[in-house]
Amino acid sequence: MTSTPSFRDPVAPGNPVIPRQEWDRAPWNRWTFQHVRDMMPTTQVWRGPGPVSPLPVNLQPVDAIPFEVDGQYATIGSFLETAYTDGLLVLHRGSIVAERYLNGMAPHTLHLSQSVAKSIVGTLAGILIGRGLVDPAALLTYYLPELEATAYRGATVQHVLDMTSGVLFDETYTALDSHMAQLDAASGWKDRWNPTWPLHVWDLILSLKDLECPHGASFRYRSIETDVLAFVLQRATATPLAELVSRELWAPMGAEEDACFTVDAAGYALGDGGFNATLRDYARFALLHLRGGEVNGRRIVPAEWITGTRFGADPALFGGIYHDVLPVGAYHNQFWIEDTARGAYMARGVFGQLIYIDPEADFAAVILSSWPEFVSTVRTRTALAAVRAIRTALSGPETVSAAL
Repeated sequence: MTSTPSFRDPVAPGNPVIPRQEWDRAPWNRWTFQHVRDMMPTTQVWRGPGPVSPLPVNLQPVDAIPFEVDGQYATIGSFLETAYTDGLLVLHRGSIVAERYLNGMAPHTLHLSQSVAKSIVGTLAGILIGRGLVDPAALLTYYLPELEATAYRGATVQHVLDMTSGVLFDETYTALDSHMAQLDAASGWKDRWNPTWPLHVWDLILSLKDLECPHGASFRYRSIETDVLAFVLQRATATPLAELVSRELWAPMGAEEDACFTVDAAGYALGDGGFNATLRDYARFALLHLRGGEVNGRRIVPAEWITGTRFGADPALFGGIYHDVLPVGAYHNQFWIEDTARGAYMARGVFGQLIYIDPEADFAAVILSSWPEFVSTVRTRTALAAVRAIRTALSGPETVSAAL
């Protein structure tokens, strides 16, 4: 298939055309992840009329901090130079202790978060669950009766929160005929080269008819689960996703800038990976979690939902290739759990997006990247080792030994 030229980078040498079918891949993603609004339809996530939540600054030297991973030694400075990093922000005890912008990124730049968006949607679900508007134990068909004719029949809201439904969904990013390729086309990210494919994300969900295992049997990463969850939240509140995120999360937490979602042909904001925001506002989201769901004394996310996210996962459902990065990990409520004993957890996205949250150390780190690869075990393990090294340098080894 020939890619269709559709975008032009206005600042790169020679003003090159960016192939539409490859815009999110190297080398184009070094520019495109910071310019999504220039390339495709988006919908605003309004920051609201309220004041900006302050982020005190207490910068500390971090570049010389050493770390080791898999027998390789590096420093934070060398990591930043070699890891295709666009932005790094570290919070400790409520203050910014490190903040770096690279690859042309600036404080006001919106950066695509890929599957970090899943944790935004998961947090929104926690808010609505706490309010009694959504029941995680309810069948999906209670909210979306159309799913009775799909493989989601019999699955609960909690199953999609944890990605433990048994629905067959091929997540292979590089295969031209996978479900993920169909999702790229349905969401409007790529051309719909097969005329039989679904026209938009809801159509894709309705097309999923096959099971690969019983509901609740195991965790298997399926991006479409977040979209099913997002449709539940929209149906339960009669409110579009972007408006919900603005009203319930982005505005109450005191975001500094509007965010945005990409939208499909039907106007659906892509909950599984289409969210864009600034580095500092991702940090405010992390701080909201560090503070147990409160900002400036205002309760936004139920404390019991955050505690349940950190400690309520079932590690027995998590295994296989997922142990390569998180050997004692789990997945719960649209977050990756580092380990269920300490309760450090994270939001992760392909091409190197990471929000790492450790309430025990009062520490969080945000890394925004544009890797050449969709996924890389080596790069992910290196990024986590770098983050843990900064945490240890700031907090002391006795505070973090349980996670090592």
